[in-house]
Amino acid sequence: MFERTYIEEAKGRLGERVTLAGWVTRTRDLRKFLFIILRDSSGEIQVTVKKGDESIEGASDLTLGREDVIKVTGRAVESGVVHAGVEFIPESIEVLNKAKQPLPFDLFGTVGAELDTRLNYRFMDFRAPKTQAIFRIQNVLLTAFRRFITEKGYLEFQPPCIIASASEGGAELFRLPYFEKEAFLAQSPQLYKQMAAISFEKVFTVTPIWRAEKFNTPTHLNEIRQMDIEQAFADDETVMKVLEETLVYMLEAVREESPEDLEHLSREITVPELPLRRLTYSEAVEQLQKAGEEMVWGEDFTKAQEQRLMEIVGREAFFIKDWPSVQKPFYAMPHEENPDLVHAFDLVYNGIELSSGTQRVHIPEILRQQLRKNGLNPEDFTHYIESFSYGAPPHAGWSIGLERLTMSVTGMENIRECCMFPRDRDRLVP
Repeated sequence: MFERTYIEEAKGRLGERVTLAGWVTRTRDLRKFLFIILRDSSGEIQVTVKKGDESIEGASDLTLGREDVIKVTGRAVESGVVHAGVEFIPESIEVLNKAKQPLPFDLFGTVGAELDTRLNYRFMDFRAPKTQAIFRIQNVLLTAFRRFITEKGYLEFQPPCIIASASEGGAELFRLPYFEKEAFLAQSPQLYKQMAAISFEKVFTVTPIWRAEKFNTPTHLNEIRQMDIEQAFADDETVMKVLEETLVYMLEAVREESPEDLEHLSREITVPELPLRRLTYSEAVEQLQKAGEEMVWGEDFTKAQEQRLMEIVGREAFFIKDWPSVQKPFYAMPHEENPDLVHAFDLVYNGIELSSGTQRVHIPEILRQQLRKNGLNPEDFTHYIESFSYGAPPHAGWSIGLERLTMSVTGMENIRECCMFPRDRDRLVP
């Protein structure tokens, strides 16, 4: 059994004999002493080795490189010389594994490595303080999402990732052979979360989804993680309220639980005041046109226009609702008085679309009409349509992209920084 004490714990147990294990961040070799900066997931400590001290097992002819993995047994003691006020005096040192030298890039240097290089050696990039801060914050966001939604009475379910037909239409599908049939990687858990919600009423999922679009932008990936909810006996306004409360809860969690990581990234979290402002799509177009933007009703907003809207609205977070039907999926419920509009919304946060949602069509005949209107064959969605033929209540839902939210919170300029193993048109490994 590999027994060890984490560095930060050892600092609080001065004088006790403990075993530490971790990576060599750097060494400093002086005439009488070898100073080793040892790092684990909890922190770092200076290990002070007195040269020529034969009582230190394994210290003779000790040669260490950066990122070598070592195990050290000894005692943490107070020190007036070390900046941290504590150093570690070893009784034995064991090299568990040597790191190949030179390293692909300098984890702690002043000159940063190119992003492609870091992604090629992602396992090592995970050790960099900046990268660790990003993913610790992402973990807080994800944990806070699950905690808040679960406490609100939502049931977590697991949708399939291999599906028989398009979730949202369009040609952006990854096709794959499935025995004697053709199947697809899911664009969305949409159809399945609806099937679950019309029985369980309130459901959520965290799941990967795939889009086969040939993106090459800083804000898109071909595989992402989505955090979705679906709620029965609800309309778009019902779930918009849940969404804004969820966002605020997650941001407050990061602010309270990750102050050191935020400081490392030079970020401050501003939590929006509720309720968030709601603009209709038509109002947003009008605002942009008044500001001199070339904007045609019925088009989607560019990233620059979303940024401009944030400046015009004067809020870091706001909704755009009541979208043209041509901009939203077939399952969005049309307005009764104007079928060219649907009950759909986007949440813009820090100038980027963070989440989208709709009230769903729950009437089979309207669903068939919407499928045909979007150039899709209702026969390909028989199982989906059939699920609304036996007493399906009105329902609505939304999704948040985990990587895009992480990008907004951490201030990264490229979403690949916020995905542990990003997949785009050029990257399939590691």
